[in-house]
Amino acid sequence: MTANPIAETVASLMPRAKAELAELVAFQSVADPAQFPKSECEAAANWVAGALRSEGFQDVALLDTPDGTQSVYGFLPGPEGAPTVLLYAHYDVQPPLDLASWVTPPFELTERDGRWYGRGAADCKGGFIMHLLALRALKANGGVPVSVKVVAEGSEEQGTGGLEQYAEAHPELLAADTVVIGDTGNFRVGLPTVTATLRGMTMLRVRIDTLEGNLHSGQFGGAAPDALAALIQLLASLRAEDGSTTVDGLTADASWDGVEYPEAEFRKDAKVLDGVGLIGSGSVADRIWARPAVTVIGIDCPPVVGATPSLQASARAQISLRVPPGQDAAEATKLLTAHLESHTPWGARVSVEQVGQGQPFKADISSPAYTSMAEAMRVAYPGQEMQASGMGGSIPLCNTLAALYPEAEILLIGLSEPEAQIHAVNESVSPEELERMSVAEALFLVNYAESKKG
Repeated sequence: MTANPIAETVASLMPRAKAELAELVAFQSVADPAQFPKSECEAAANWVAGALRSEGFQDVALLDTPDGTQSVYGFLPGPEGAPTVLLYAHYDVQPPLDLASWVTPPFELTERDGRWYGRGAADCKGGFIMHLLALRALKANGGVPVSVKVVAEGSEEQGTGGLEQYAEAHPELLAADTVVIGDTGNFRVGLPTVTATLRGMTMLRVRIDTLEGNLHSGQFGGAAPDALAALIQLLASLRAEDGSTTVDGLTADASWDGVEYPEAEFRKDAKVLDGVGLIGSGSVADRIWARPAVTVIGIDCPPVVGATPSLQASARAQISLRVPPGQDAAEATKLLTAHLESHTPWGARVSVEQVGQGQPFKADISSPAYTSMAEAMRVAYPGQEMQASGMGGSIPLCNTLAALYPEAEILLIGLSEPEAQIHAVNESVSPEELERMSVAEALFLVNYAESKKG
């Protein structure tokens, strides 16, 4: 990059950023002790806390949140009378999924074809490194012009709400004039983007029981009710023939009025196989940003290898429902639960358990902070203007902060552009995006401080 001293400083810091991201990615910080040791998350939290202390942050603390995880907090005082900006990221990550499908080890940052691969590289350990780079660049060029609070969440990917509950119990802790959520990303590499909306989510587990125990399929099949078959039929009721989500009573016909997502580009980003059609109706942007979407993210049933000719007595699935702005996640949970209970076939016994929930979010992109960000992105991305897009994912903390601090402006930026493949195997981050977004964030803080003077 060329341009100004801040950009030059960030460029000089990139080797250090890569080394630090490698250290952070090495922690297997999946916030589910059933999959990875809790000590991995604790070690990652301590690394984050140490990084904040090294940058001069005060009041650095590991916050024991009600869901049994830890979020990391720190405060860096700015000039007298300066506004306060809260910078958010999360250090917990999604599980690596199919290890055999990773080209390189998921918890070992690896450079390949100009990108850095590793779980959390973009979502969202890279977001924390982005914050560090921005602050270091400012400190090397006259100082940080605002007071800064940083919080790194420890269970965002699990949706268990620990930090939201902690913030509600300690409302003064995260109070700020503006919040920068570093957990979204550009619409495309090289196109600076703020995220205007987030879909909320609800996560349910449904269990079907039909028999006292498994039975021989030859002796009893054809009359005895198979729990797995019942579950399959129930899950099929959640989609129309074209793949659209169909939950009884849930509206699914809203339209997106922002930047469009060309179908050809979406097919490429999503790596849809040739000849396989997309699901749903309306534009791609309608489907992924403005309408609810149900996904079966897990099923407990016998694996193919080692399967026996048996009817299953019980079967279980985990279901994610993405909820667009304008709909209430709690109401969507009730509707989905009622749908599952009413569509269970053959009088099978059904139980539904909620395991996560977060409300959708819509930002006011006409606010002064967005003007400061637009100016910053124009410098960090020469020749490009800031774009606004939606995001199909959820960041439950946004609504909590919006409710706690209704006067605060909330901006959503980050490193999770389509090539990053967050939540999938072979997640990666573009170092060029990390560099440019760090410059943009630093310049935003300068612009924002200036806008608050006088």
